[in-house]
Amino acid sequence: MARSADQKRRPRVRKSAPTVRERVEAASANAETEKNRPVRRVLAKGAKPFKKISLGDRPALQKAAAPLRILKRITRWLVPRYLVNSWRELRQVYWPNRRETRRLTLAVFVFAIVFGALVAGVDKGLDEIFKKVILK
Repeated sequence: MARSADQKRRPRVRKSAPTVRERVEAASANAETEKNRPVRRVLAKGAKPFKKISLGDRPALQKAAAPLRILKRITRWLVPRYLVNSWRELRQVYWPNRRETRRLTLAVFVFAIVFGALVAGVDKGLDEIFKKVILK
């Protein structure tokens, strides 16, 4: 049976799964908005009088802000880009909570014990072989 024009299939667009970094950023953004809601309300109320002030309207304010711009440039020059980029990367790191930290630490200890036992077993076996074959 032939399909009519309105029943034609459209190509399906597959959405790629979000990466770990995207999921963490979304979760942290959501957590931060939840955490800062009361603070934002208070700040919004306190900032109302200052919203009317615009630097473009007041030349005196522009002149007062000039030393701050100079200070910002000097700070950028003094602080190496490496430190700035390192700080940016550090802020993007996903820090596990207490439960995950305990679980991951336990996993590391178990892995270290199992790996140490395997190395000790191989060492003991090679020691016995060396004693029997070479030192005979």
